[in-house]
Amino acid sequence: MFSELIGKKVDESFLLIPPFYTAGGSEIRVGYDVFVNQNCTFYDLGGLDIADGVMIGSNVSLITAGHPLEPSRRHTATIAKPMVIERNVWIAPGATIVGGVTVAENSVVAAGSVVTRSVPPNALVGGNPARVIRSISEG
Repeated sequence: MFSELIGKKVDESFLLIPPFYTAGGSEIRVGYDVFVNQNCTFYDLGGLDIADGVMIGSNVSLITAGHPLEPSRRHTATIAKPMVIERNVWIAPGATIVGGVTVAENSVVAAGSVVTRSVPPNALVGGNPARVIRSISEG
């Protein structure tokens, strides 16, 4: 189903629980062992790279496009920026991430957060706008 939607083969380790919404899907790239829970929206016009081992909670929105701030341009232009979700990231339910952002490996985006800036590796971020809460270490 997802392979047909995005027009590319995905690894058999990929798991998506529908419903799922996208703006075409052709700009989504998915790694191995990726899990996407139900009711997610991936607006992929700017390009969306999801690396190996990523877990995405329900009701997450990954939005790579928006509109200019200037009122005279809002209805006539779309601005698309790529998004990268690196290895072993966990995006908890209800989070929103905007284009131009990289969520670095091993990081966690807390539930309900709005991520407008790139996230460093091994960090827990949360809030609106999301900020680093603390570092994450093994053990």
